Amino acid sequence: MSSTDAAPTGARKRRLPSRGYLVTAGTVLALAAGLGLTVLGLGAADEAVASFDAASWVWSRGKGEVSRVNGVTAKIDTRVDVGQARGHGLQVSQSDRFVILRDVDTGAIASMDLTDLQAFWNQQSSPGIGVSVALHGDSAFVVDSVQGRVQQVDPGSLQAIGQPVSFPPGITGGAFDGKGRLWIVVPGEGTVTAITPAPVATGGQGGGAQPQRVRTEPVGGASHDFQLTTLHDGVAVLDRTTNELTRVGDTATARVTLPLPGPGTLPAHTDGSTVAVTVPDARRVLGVDPQGAVKATFTVPGAQTGLQPAVSWEGYYYVADAGGGTVHVFDEAGQPRKPITFQRPGGSVELEVREGYLFINAPGSSTARVVDGEHGVRVVDKYADDVLGGDPPPVTTPPVTPPKPKKKKPNKPVVSKPGAPRNVRAAAGNAEARVTWQAAADNGAPITRYVVTGDNRTFQVGADQRSLVVTGLTNGETYQFRVHAVNSKGDGPARASNPVKPTSEVPDPPGTPVAEAKPDGSVTVTWPAANGQGLAIQRYTVTAVTEGGAAPVGDATETSLTIPAGQLEYGKQYAFTVVSVNERGAGSKASAISNSVVPFSRPNRPENLDAATVTDRAGTVRVTWTAPVDNGRAITKYVVKAGGRSTDVTDGTTATLDGFGAGENVAVEVVAVNEGGESDPASATARTVAPATITVTGVDTTFNTATVGLSVDAGGGTATCALTVSDGTGSSGSCSSLKATKLAPSTKYTFTITAKNAAGTVTKQATGTTAELYGTATCLNGDSGDQRTYCDSDVSGRNGNEIFKVTRQENGQQAGWVKNGTRLKAYCKRSGDSVDAWIYNHNKKSTWWIQVAYEGKNYIPWAWLNLDGGDDLADLPTC
Repeated sequence: MSSTDAAPTGARKRRLPSRGYLVTAGTVLALAAGLGLTVLGLGAADEAVASFDAASWVWSRGKGEVSRVNGVTAKIDTRVDVGQARGHGLQVSQSDRFVILRDVDTGAIASMDLTDLQAFWNQQSSPGIGVSVALHGDSAFVVDSVQGRVQQVDPGSLQAIGQPVSFPPGITGGAFDGKGRLWIVVPGEGTVTAITPAPVATGGQGGGAQPQRVRTEPVGGASHDFQLTTLHDGVAVLDRTTNELTRVGDTATARVTLPLPGPGTLPAHTDGSTVAVTVPDARRVLGVDPQGAVKATFTVPGAQTGLQPAVSWEGYYYVADAGGGTVHVFDEAGQPRKPITFQRPGGSVELEVREGYLFINAPGSSTARVVDGEHGVRVVDKYADDVLGGDPPPVTTPPVTPPKPKKKKPNKPVVSKPGAPRNVRAAAGNAEARVTWQAAADNGAPITRYVVTGDNRTFQVGADQRSLVVTGLTNGETYQFRVHAVNSKGDGPARASNPVKPTSEVPDPPGTPVAEAKPDGSVTVTWPAANGQGLAIQRYTVTAVTEGGAAPVGDATETSLTIPAGQLEYGKQYAFTVVSVNERGAGSKASAISNSVVPFSRPNRPENLDAATVTDRAGTVRVTWTAPVDNGRAITKYVVKAGGRSTDVTDGTTATLDGFGAGENVAVEVVAVNEGGESDPASATARTVAPATITVTGVDTTFNTATVGLSVDAGGGTATCALTVSDGTGSSGSCSSLKATKLAPSTKYTFTITAKNAAGTVTKQATGTTAELYGTATCLNGDSGDQRTYCDSDVSGRNGNEIFKVTRQENGQQAGWVKNGTRLKAYCKRSGDSVDAWIYNHNKKSTWWIQVAYEGKNYIPWAWLNLDGGDDLADLPTC
């Protein structure tokens, strides 16, 4: 078997681990409801949920994992790590028992058995777009569309079952209908074929049985382009060259020609009887019923960026923009409903109907959507961690938001008729001629077909075919052919081929060619020389075969042709055939088909590069970017360059770089690397955290507090601030205002402000003087008039509110007296004789005396002075 076949029996299995958990038999039982299994011993309600299989496995490209979405709950219940495919395209095929994964970038194929959640990479296919895996129940096929090879495999082991079913190269389709038949379209013949799989015996073997072709039906002209969608019973096939839609199934074949304004597309599968036909370039959708009647036709609003194939489901139509940001919704009459949006889809979205739910996944996003039968929409967090395989709690870091790209208003394209085909050539054969040409300029509207005229006949050829063998000619007569392209604007100019004379003197075909994709994006095809049967070989014509198409790519006079970079699509599979042409213009049959190759080149530059300050680490910046187009080969690493150093990143699209100076501007470059080499660099600049700077905006004081106003530049980081003061109490926290308390009145203070960030600590000082503290002389605490008179009079022996030079009531030391209610400036407190406030109901009896401004500095008992701000002795220092 070739390298694209299943691994031989006994090959070592490579396990695909579940993230974070060991899967045991007990775990499987616990997950039964989430895996669509019926488990004995459950209650009636539990059993109903356990046997319900409304779920879909979806791919998360950035995380490198598949997650199972439960349609009933619209939540993830299982996450499985597929780290080796991180950042790659991944094809996911699923049934109620198995999930088969194909890494588009590497061609590796894995199978996961849902009864134990173990997956094994057991087969290797050719990488790139062109190979697919079809799965239905316990039947699986690997379909190599380029080589025309359809191989049944056991879905668990991926071992081959029976012999491959062979078709001409360049087939399309390869999907199961609802009755378990695999359908293949052969564009070169204009036919569709149904294949029934061989039964899989116990132990995963086919028991000697072979898959069988059970039906072949014409669905259009030979060498036309086709699209296929599978139905519950059979298929619908669109001839994109003539716009004829053919339904083939257990009922009578039905055909209808549709009024399409351009080449149409179909979804891979249609659930229900209405087939949605989409014309991406015109943003037009038609709903076609089983009788061929157009039930709805509508135009999807939006920029001319193209559409993905619309899906008809439960009377509604769902159609996604090519960029994936919006899934437009229309009812059965084609009237718009509320669209479904993804803020950052990261590319196109995938729509799949399973078990009564529509699952919409954005592989490049962290979210998916579930739509129920009533068209209600729920958001799914694909990265939920409270499930089997969830991530451990993340380390919290400040989020880094990449800059939003500026939206450019698209220029309205100028659309006109196509140009003339290029390099129209004819080679005579035995009573036939092979006409080949290269693509015409489409001039803004996709080419729907090419028209070949000659020998008084007209032939229509698909836009992806670009070659035609005209039979029924007469040897010895001269023929010339004309070819023109057709798009929605009409017929373009024709270009004539060289004249040819059919003859029986044709050369042999060349030997089997060998293709090699080169790192510069080119592809070299070489082949053994043809036997000219006595006549010289003048040239060779090379044709590229892809999924669903074949087109000439060039001529060579030697036995080798190098197809320049950019002529073939990167990431897509190609194989090649060669025709030899002798000196008389007679051409051979086509050679055998070559090996498949995937053209590739170095990646595009990384996208959305953002470099940002790491606010909590000194000398550190964090760099994030979005994976670019890989151009046909998986990106193996990113190289991040900054400060004369480089760092390789092989896991993810982020890097944290440290070791730089404080406040340093760091220029960063990031390149992507694949087999083709390094991409052009993306560049960005970030500044590391600089030392903070402090500006004092003011000092406001009371008699016992000071509030310092601040303005702090945190240097790009996060600063914390504190205030200290001698003989007082400082504070910390805010970097806009800090307060000092427990200060003495009428005192000058120096305040020290400290600001600290990841780059270090800085200080600044400010001064301020506290306000004066006053008290009110008050001896009236009763309600007797005599008391009031006493406090306000100069009487023998005692005068009202007496003030003394000492801290005792000594007549000879009396400095004077003040009337009741007189305000006095207070300086400090001092202990002395106890003064009884009996005349004031004894409520302030105390040994404390207050030094006040009266005839200099003298003392009044605290019993007779009520201090401002709450009469609190703690507001005064000790004298």
